[in-house]
Amino acid sequence: MWGKSKSTTKTAKIDTLIGQNTELRGDVVFSGGLHVDGTVKGNVIADQDSGSVLSLSERGLIEGEVRVPNVVLNGTVMGDVYAANHIELAAHARVNGNVYYTVIEMARGAEVNGNLVHRAEGMASSSAKHHGPVPTAEEPVLGDS
Repeated sequence: MWGKSKSTTKTAKIDTLIGQNTELRGDVVFSGGLHVDGTVKGNVIADQDSGSVLSLSERGLIEGEVRVPNVVLNGTVMGDVYAANHIELAAHARVNGNVYYTVIEMARGAEVNGNLVHRAEGMASSSAKHHGPVPTAEEPVLGDS
């Protein structure tokens, strides 16, 4: 354990680390905790009932779809993100795609260039509620006077 994890997600135990000087090409299928400091050019997948956690650092990049129950993003994802349980978008998070979530936390400065789609637990994707694009840091969220 590296001792740097400050995530509020259930268990932040890291089982697998993709280092910042690593580029992985192909899908990554994992269970437990995965921390990405490098680049993944492929999909990142964990069993939706597993309680697995993906954390993507500020230096991390994923070019593909993410399907993980618990996600903590502070880097860039070029693709859709499906978080069955919880997603946390930290200040440097950038998602170029849609985010499908049950519970979301979003810090000031995080960007989603796509749609936020709420999915109630146990609800099929075809009946999900659709919410429009999220304002970027330059756009006021609430009336800043």
